[in-house]
Amino acid sequence: MAVLDWLIGRHLSSHEEDEQHIGLAAGIPVLGLDALSSAAYGPEAALTLLLPLGALGLAYIGPISALISVILLVVFFSYRQTISAYPGGGGSYTVAKENLGPRFALLAGAALALDYTLNVAVGISAGVGALVSAIPELLPHTVMLCLLTLLVLTIVNLRGIRESGFVFMAPTYLFIAALGIVLAIGIAKSVVSGGHPIPVDPPPSLPLPTEALSIWIVVRAFASGCTAMTGVEAVSNAVPIFRKPTIQVAQRTLTAIILILIALLGGIAYLSTTYRIGATAPGEAGYQSVLSMLVGAVIGRGPFYYVTIGSVVAVLALSANTSFADFPRLCRVLAEDRFLPGGFVERGRRLVYSWGIISLALLAALLLIAFDGITDRLIPLFAIGAFLAFTVSQAGMVIYWRRVGGRESRVSMPLSAAGAIATGLTLIVVAVSKFSDGAWLTLVFVPLLTFLFMRVNRHYRGISEQIATIEPLEMPAPQSPIAVLAAASWNKMTQHGLKFAIRLSPEVYVVQIKTERDNTEDLSDNWTLLVGSRARRRDRRTQARRPLLELSTVLYPVRRFRHRAREGQSRARYRRRRTGSGHDPLV
Repeated sequence: MAVLDWLIGRHLSSHEEDEQHIGLAAGIPVLGLDALSSAAYGPEAALTLLLPLGALGLAYIGPISALISVILLVVFFSYRQTISAYPGGGGSYTVAKENLGPRFALLAGAALALDYTLNVAVGISAGVGALVSAIPELLPHTVMLCLLTLLVLTIVNLRGIRESGFVFMAPTYLFIAALGIVLAIGIAKSVVSGGHPIPVDPPPSLPLPTEALSIWIVVRAFASGCTAMTGVEAVSNAVPIFRKPTIQVAQRTLTAIILILIALLGGIAYLSTTYRIGATAPGEAGYQSVLSMLVGAVIGRGPFYYVTIGSVVAVLALSANTSFADFPRLCRVLAEDRFLPGGFVERGRRLVYSWGIISLALLAALLLIAFDGITDRLIPLFAIGAFLAFTVSQAGMVIYWRRVGGRESRVSMPLSAAGAIATGLTLIVVAVSKFSDGAWLTLVFVPLLTFLFMRVNRHYRGISEQIATIEPLEMPAPQSPIAVLAAASWNKMTQHGLKFAIRLSPEVYVVQIKTERDNTEDLSDNWTLLVGSRARRRDRRTQARRPLLELSTVLYPVRRFRHRAREGQSRARYRRRRTGSGHDPLV
């Protein structure tokens, strides 16, 4: 217990829950790390697909980033409405359940669950990838570094939402500030030099083209770059964790996250073009992340380079925290509707849903091991779940605004419809372009998860049918209760407690629990003198029915023994009577 207190923290009571709520400053690290960190691997994923075009591929990273930013804005406005309409949280699952029916709700729930799991694996693998690009000697230990990072994140999140926000606040704002400074310096140099800045640390030369330009290559690059949109739904899923005024704080947090993300995406795309920085083959010797090359080109590889890359590594690795905040809450909502086991509803010692946190950690560990911790092997699986949840949520909000009506719906419903169309088309593009790269696994796992949820629900419904009844109660014959008294030693408190127990019931048990090092005298040594003889004298004086009065002294964990002071009925008769009435005999 002392180890758990040190590792996870003391037990929190339910009345301390308000103290665990967070504001804007902590909301960005807790729920925005997924979205913000995607600025590090989203553009790189797109540039990796443009590698066969050589230098020509750089001309398309700007338009791709611009299109992603437009879709981000559409989704942002729609999710602001979702926060206001459903402040209880639950995101896509809740919206779909209320407006599209349970089947679409389960589809959204399965997509979100898969998205959160993949986000943990992708975020950690991207963070470790950035680390090994700066320190190539660590490349053989990629999987072990990923698992250690996952373990740290799990422990931090088991300590509670408020503490995780404080832990992640420093690296998050360091990342935003450091990368923002680099982008500002780089843009200033580009403007001064007329769009042709001289890199301080020149990036590797771009390879010669190996394929001709085709729409298919650009579409696949766009699909990979769309991973930068993941995590946008996180705030709407976890609205209840914000302090009051809850809706306003949640909307301000979402606004700050989206604006910072668009600024980072635009700056990275612009500087990649002007400094002629392309991707390098991931997982191979000489690999460098795009951000590593970009920072080196702008400011060189001095102390600030390592500060910036260190913050990138930290934020990428910690971006999985968004899933640790949302996945357990999604599981709680599913469990409340009987689509997951009831344990996911229970909160742990730090008022967090421990079952969900531990389950997420185990699933992410399996993914990291299966894919060797390589980000680009996980990226094809990543975006489909997110965009499926986006599309279902936006479609559900269209139905919501149509049902609500009024002046606000005239503006909000077209926005939600535009969001549903934009994310739906993007989902089709991502699914088709990434199908052969492994996206087919997502298209298999989402229906499997949906089927699993339905089977769990069928199990609970079967139990409900078995225990259901409309028969009236058959009144049993009244019986006296059993009284159990815990006693540490013989004292006045024990005497008063025993007297009260005898008044309540003719069957009284006194239990004394001792350890091997406990020097307290066993009650059984003087039980007959203190209790048994008095009971016999009372029986002779009052001619009352003799009660069952038993002492159980337990020496934990070695042995136990009993001392019976008086039995008014045999143990066999007692056992039969209690068993026959539906109670287990007390042993």
